[in-house]
Amino acid sequence: MNASPLPAGAGGKPLHVFFSAGEPSGDEHAAALLDQLRRQHPRLQASGLGGPHLAQAGCRLLADMTQLAVMWFARALWHLPRFYRLFRQARAHLQAQRPDAVVLVDYPGFNWHVARAAHQLGIPTFYYCPPQVWGWAQWRVRKMRRFVDHVLCCLPFEQQWYARHGCRAVWIGHPYFDHVAGAQADQQLVDQLQRSGPVVALLPGSRLQEVKQNLPWLLDAAGYIRQRCPRVHLVAAAYGPPHAELIEQATCRRPGLPVTVVTGDTLSVIRAARAALAVSGSVSLELLSCQVPTVIFYRVSRLAWHVQHRMKRVRYITLVNLLASREPFLQAPFTYDPEAPGAEEVPFPEYLTWRNPAQGAARRVVHWLQDEAEYRRRVDWLARLKEQYGRTGACRRAAEYILQALLAEDSSCGSRPAAA
Repeated sequence: MNASPLPAGAGGKPLHVFFSAGEPSGDEHAAALLDQLRRQHPRLQASGLGGPHLAQAGCRLLADMTQLAVMWFARALWHLPRFYRLFRQARAHLQAQRPDAVVLVDYPGFNWHVARAAHQLGIPTFYYCPPQVWGWAQWRVRKMRRFVDHVLCCLPFEQQWYARHGCRAVWIGHPYFDHVAGAQADQQLVDQLQRSGPVVALLPGSRLQEVKQNLPWLLDAAGYIRQRCPRVHLVAAAYGPPHAELIEQATCRRPGLPVTVVTGDTLSVIRAARAALAVSGSVSLELLSCQVPTVIFYRVSRLAWHVQHRMKRVRYITLVNLLASREPFLQAPFTYDPEAPGAEEVPFPEYLTWRNPAQGAARRVVHWLQDEAEYRRRVDWLARLKEQYGRTGACRRAAEYILQALLAEDSSCGSRPAAA
């Protein structure tokens, strides 16, 4: 999308935008978008559900949703009463305040209900960083088509898929590239980490559940790497203090495996790294932006593996691998096997598995550490992908699109429909 500048005086009318972001990463993306909206429309007010970043950006929070970032059906059921109370609170707020727009950020389980409530009230709804229904649950596109007015897509193939399914969709780029371009690594910390030897970053995720689930295998792989490369410096990035405590407790039980834990500065850890072991997620785009060869983990139960095997509609689980793929969507059954011949021909070898993949993952990282030619080939590959897809300005384009859409609706409709 090439958004044009707003008309003169467009920032004069007060606007109220309601945000709903449930994940820690979504909270960061929502905060950056709010900052851009305010730059372009100084009289904009914000309320909603989010986390500390959104609150710091000036959004009046009804509740901190990032404390409820959960996965899998059973855990969601456990928190169902709290989700329902929050939804009723959000719906009452929408009815009483009638904001000019609702902006949803990922977190589909809860946000579908917010989208439905906004639709019933006639409030324009924008889905920023939409859920990856194209990968796992394509039937959910019906909800997107019915309840969401504008889908602001992060990935080019995502926009094409949503448009084919009848949604008003636009590709604005991924805000992670803005985050990396705008953030400053702590160069003193980077230098300090690199002085102890080649850094292998351990990135166990931002959800506590993910950390608990994947950390043992990450540490197993790190142990194998250190056996083969004794000079390596293992550095784990913790999203926050609770994550750091979990990592430190786990490493204390492995006295022969020294791991440095850095809290709240994942970017500096990535900047320092020669290679990485990472849990699947948007962090793969940060690793692409910094051109760090990486092996991706995601641990699931045996039952969950069979379920996802039947539901999965894309070749890979890693966003970087999907960007690099000529055909990301499956036309026939396909299971990526990271140990099969030719499995190296993806940017980030990935292990979505219920079996411990530590030895295979470690072998790849050791290869990159010891073979300079292969290491340079992979870094160059990531550099080409970054040049092709890693454009910055997603937040600015999203803000321009939202404001222009609201202005267009204002001029064409004049007034908002009554509540259903």
